[in-house]
Amino acid sequence: MGIAADDEAKTRPGLRRIDASGQTVMPGLIDTHCHLSFDDAGSNSEIFFQRRNALSALVASYNARKLLRAGVTGVLDPDSTFENMTDLRDAIDANIVEGPRMSCGAYALITGVGGTAGRLIGDEGVTGYYMAVNSKDEIVREVRRQIKYGADWIKVHVTGIIPRQAHKGELCVWTDDELKLICDTAHDLETPVMGHCRGAEATRKAAEAGFDLIFHATAMDDAALQAVIDRKVPIAPALTFQYNMVEFGEKIGTSASLMKLFESEITESIETMTAAHKAGVPLLTGSESGFSLVPYGDWHYRELEVFVKYFGMSPLEAIQCGTQKSAFGIKMAGEVGVIAPGYRADIICVTGKVEDDLSLLGNSDNITTVMIDGVEKDLSPPPKRKPLSGWRLASIGDKKLTREVAYGPEQPPEPLNIEELH
Repeated sequence: MGIAADDEAKTRPGLRRIDASGQTVMPGLIDTHCHLSFDDAGSNSEIFFQRRNALSALVASYNARKLLRAGVTGVLDPDSTFENMTDLRDAIDANIVEGPRMSCGAYALITGVGGTAGRLIGDEGVTGYYMAVNSKDEIVREVRRQIKYGADWIKVHVTGIIPRQAHKGELCVWTDDELKLICDTAHDLETPVMGHCRGAEATRKAAEAGFDLIFHATAMDDAALQAVIDRKVPIAPALTFQYNMVEFGEKIGTSASLMKLFESEITESIETMTAAHKAGVPLLTGSESGFSLVPYGDWHYRELEVFVKYFGMSPLEAIQCGTQKSAFGIKMAGEVGVIAPGYRADIICVTGKVEDDLSLLGNSDNITTVMIDGVEKDLSPPPKRKPLSGWRLASIGDKKLTREVAYGPEQPPEPLNIEELH
């Protein structure tokens, strides 16, 4: 760095000097919760029943370029349709297509009870990005199979929604022994385990079973918080989806009751996330991109704002979470996420002073340079997409056509029925 770097540069012919005057030079963002194969889906039904394998991977490679333009140099893709993001990862590593560094899960493991899509999910086998396992033998076989075929992580949906009990929220759908079996099997093959956990019981069980990363960790009680703190299990809250719903839900026709429900998931986590952060638990950043509410390229910085607004972090603390700490999610802690001797040069240049205004990261025009391993990436916009036949679910509108809607004054929306969401 500094004079020493200038002296070394003189010994290397062909280097290009980049003028970053008036810009922030910082480590590239790392998004630890991004589903590149989902393609900005409007619903789980669209993902489960409208996707095709090869086309899904090709579309994901197109979307990966949007992440580069947003200053993202690393991404953890927890689970994917056809578990095909391991193929995109390998294509990026081989310089066949251009995208961020990738670390991947395969299919998310669930029990026969299901995940977050209720009865849309089959009782066994694969549905979309889920794999149901219904015995200890199936658990061991599937964990080993995923690792054999290239999974960097094993993803587990520790909680799921039971349609008849949806008013209770997500419930833990695994036993202690099953969760420990997943961890023991994966760890024996030097592979970490990550879990989707909403609710105190699931978060505590996952921490005690040996999970290496917990997504969401909402509604923790004292026992769950202590289990996480004792083991320093990193948490990726991935609350950008909820934050977008709260701030912009009215613009997309979301009911006030649903917006209130999503905001409570954030506000009820303030005390526990703040306590975890102060106790040294790493908080990682994740956008949940892949759904229409968090489209690729627009919101990968947004979790930084959540950490500042709700968890009381300074902008620099939040940036550290989105870079140095989130390097854990792509299995490169100590290698990327910091600009320092010995670290790989995953660097972005951003017009303006980012520590004074995090929203600068939200405008791709402000991202003037993106380097991975010191190699500049192409930031030109991808060509405009045309429709893909059969790719989306058709919609006939967001209101019921009652006689009042057809002939009378607009009626207030009906109250939200949580049971009908699943």
